[in-house]
Amino acid sequence: MVDVDAEAVVATLRLLRAEFQRERRGFQLVELASGWVMQSAPEVAPWVAKFANRDVSHRLSSAALESLAIIAYRQPVSRAQITALRGVNVDGVVRLLEQRGYIEELGRAPGPGQPILYGTTELFLDRMGLATLNDLPPIEEFMPPIETANALADELGLNFDDTEVS
Repeated sequence: MVDVDAEAVVATLRLLRAEFQRERRGFQLVELASGWVMQSAPEVAPWVAKFANRDVSHRLSSAALESLAIIAYRQPVSRAQITALRGVNVDGVVRLLEQRGYIEELGRAPGPGQPILYGTTELFLDRMGLATLNDLPPIEEFMPPIETANALADELGLNFDDTEVS
């Protein structure tokens, strides 16, 4: 549209982003999976939130968020694998996440029944403010240290050694 190569456009956008940050503007340029967007700066988020009419029905339940996290970190993953990790049936949650556009079918697993494999979408990355899945925080940040897990296992009378805990 602007008759300039993509590298020049990206370089200009990065210069603008730096300028907006330096000038402490109320908005910022952010690079996402689907491209560049202009959004409110984090410092002004409380004021913007007061004026935004967000439909409460678009919020996700904790069950949906847990399932979405499993899909994001383990993709491609089947419903049965998500169910095994969560310990409850996730059919309804997976349907909801698919309807909202956060996950999509990536293919089918080989083997009996050839279950559908799911992964996250570009919309998921955009809503999470990520450019790629590599921008997800390391899963280790959300897990207790192995010493804590072993102490809890001992307290519960479970016999795990370091080689059995994964």
